[in-house]
Amino acid sequence: MLTPLALAFALLVPPGMVRVGPGVYTPLYPSAPGLARIEVPAFALDVTPVTEAQFTAFVQLHPRWRRDQVASVLADARYLSHWASADGPGAQVDPAAPVVHVSWFAARAYCVARGARLPLEAEWEVAAQAGHHGPVGRDEPGWTQAILDWYARPAGQRLGPVGRRPANYWKVQDIQGLVWEWVEDFNQASAAGDRESQARFCGGAGAQSASKDDYVNFMRVAFRSALAGGSTASSLGFRCAHSVSGKDTP
Repeated sequence: MLTPLALAFALLVPPGMVRVGPGVYTPLYPSAPGLARIEVPAFALDVTPVTEAQFTAFVQLHPRWRRDQVASVLADARYLSHWASADGPGAQVDPAAPVVHVSWFAARAYCVARGARLPLEAEWEVAAQAGHHGPVGRDEPGWTQAILDWYARPAGQRLGPVGRRPANYWKVQDIQGLVWEWVEDFNQASAAGDRESQARFCGGAGAQSASKDDYVNFMRVAFRSALAGGSTASSLGFRCAHSVSGKDTP
């Protein structure tokens, strides 16, 4: 039976999302001494990444995000390049697969249209660091190896549908092992010295690390540091988040 507090929170979680946190994020490279340990309030997060079918519906309702109409400053030439036409992916694309070749600007617009937002870096990390049995999974047998196995997957491999992997402790699926994911804010803890960049970068498919010898973390950080807000990639998608307070002002 839900407690009154749990019931109140459940009423604030939009359909398709789950409650994550509260939790703690420990950045690999804190941007300031006081940010070595970041307390992250509870928030709501999509269970799975946004799918091709969901993004197709968004584009059809908002034609300015068609690949033949989107402004060049908001998306590069590869934006939705895998779709058969400007307004849909066609039969060769699995509608249940995570949408890819989507820029940060387009991902953000999709979430706003849903009354949501992209997750903050710290929120994404709290969700991604969970194991199957607890809020921090790095000590669970096989957790790190599963992430490394995903990194070793051949480039260009066809993506499967969302929701096929076991949910983690927070009931979130596919936050590792399927696609990289955009986050709202630029993480200053970059391996490439991007501290002054105004570009938006993706969170990775691995979780944060407190150790600078953690290979999983450096794989993720290196990839993150290569992208700007208009960039797209065949392995880069996103999911939406929502504040508990309901005050989502991007």
